[in-house]
Amino acid sequence: MTVLLAIGTGKGLFLATSADRHTWELTGPHFPMTGVYSVAIDTRASHPRLLVGIDSSHFGPSVATSDDLGSTWQEPDAAPIAFPADTGEALRRVWQLTPGPGPDVVYAGTEPSALFRSVDGGRSFELVRALWDHPHRPQWGAGFGGQAIHTVLPHPTDPDSMLVAMSTGGVYRTADGGESWAPSNTGIKAYFLPDPWPEFGQCVHKVSRHPARPDQFFAQNHHGVYRSDDAGATWQSIADGLPSDFGFAMVNHPHRPGVVYNFPLEADSKRWPVGYRARVYRSENEGQTWSELGAGLPETAHYGTVLRDAMCCDDAPTAGVYFGTRNGEVYGSADEGDTWGLVASHLPDVLVVRAATWG
Repeated sequence: MTVLLAIGTGKGLFLATSADRHTWELTGPHFPMTGVYSVAIDTRASHPRLLVGIDSSHFGPSVATSDDLGSTWQEPDAAPIAFPADTGEALRRVWQLTPGPGPDVVYAGTEPSALFRSVDGGRSFELVRALWDHPHRPQWGAGFGGQAIHTVLPHPTDPDSMLVAMSTGGVYRTADGGESWAPSNTGIKAYFLPDPWPEFGQCVHKVSRHPARPDQFFAQNHHGVYRSDDAGATWQSIADGLPSDFGFAMVNHPHRPGVVYNFPLEADSKRWPVGYRARVYRSENEGQTWSELGAGLPETAHYGTVLRDAMCCDDAPTAGVYFGTRNGEVYGSADEGDTWGLVASHLPDVLVVRAATWG
């Protein structure tokens, strides 16, 4: 078995491979001095395809692809993601790349908040117009990192159903293939608004789900951790047992529905691990209780922030769990979070970590 970790940073993409998930070979940076804010590893074909959302301070944002694990890269001459002229907007960043239903369908979530769809494997994209034209859009605000769609969750078996989440704006769903969209935030609190329970406007940081339970979602909010058991129609708090309800990451175990991982931070005004202790929390019962996981993680004061896409799992039979920090460290566990080891250090700030296995 080969495991690939794609590590997007503020100064390029690094690729780490391992046969045993203990010893890693690191290459890079690919796209040096370029921010890599989104990565997808599309394993639907016989060999993985890498899709990377790059943000060059000179050339601007784009999407690059590789079919040979980063040995060569393809960047189209024309911008693969561009807003139609009548929108009056320009792409500022690609925050999310997600393979969708169909062999060559890929979705992109962007800043400003918009959803794009590709039918050629990520080489070109078209704007999902109904979401862009939603009457709520002028009232979607900007979070600390910008005003962006950062979560795109196509239904695993129903091509007409999808959930997206944004900061700020909250959760929106479609049941008709993107022809119409409705907010879906009942139960998610927006403590920073005059009405803390609005229809929309929440600053949802990340949403995840397991494909075997497509109607169950887990969400990390801007102060708040939630679960939905009715496909996102309503949400209930599952923050009890966590040392803080603030953070960015929320990751489902690849094989065990109801098992999720979280990396709590002190608060929105103190974005470091609670008590300066780098700790992952795992729930094995849908968020009813949480366990602290720290064996092998630093015992000294630690200030590394884990961003929304900087934690992931691989799909090995005994799942690996990984996270990267803005301190430039990447940690991995080959035993579902029970013990940890250092994968890489002294990297630029880590923005996204994605994993895949084959062989």
